[in-house]
Amino acid sequence: MMELERKLAGIARPLLQSKAVYWVALLGLCSAYLQGSLMKLFDFQSAIGEMDHFGLSPAPVFAVLVIAFELVASTMILAGIFRWLGALGLAGFTLMATFVALRFWEMPDGMDRMMATNAFFEHLGLAGAFIIVAGVDLSAPANR
Repeated sequence: MMELERKLAGIARPLLQSKAVYWVALLGLCSAYLQGSLMKLFDFQSAIGEMDHFGLSPAPVFAVLVIAFELVASTMILAGIFRWLGALGLAGFTLMATFVALRFWEMPDGMDRMMATNAFFEHLGLAGAFIIVAGVDLSAPANR
């Protein structure tokens, strides 16, 4: 079994350790933040409505801050400029937003609660992935 693992790892390693694959993976990781911020930017009234929905006031200020933060942090990650800092920022932002927006424990039983529960734990995984990116970047910044 160990020999099979070694052979498979030998096949996978060049692909998975390539800079192009790493960058595409980072793009995938940042895609929700890029898409979300651009949607908010191009439909600012809806962005204000979202901030109002979650009780964030003044809503226009929070909308601008969220848009700017998501775009800047994602760009930092993709450009490799203080990647670790952008990743930690998005990890923290994701955790905060998750506890604000996905309070499944306050919802009645049913499909909406199940979907919110799944989304809550998916967001925890996303935050964990950003922490891994930060750790990788700090451990080998010259390699990325």
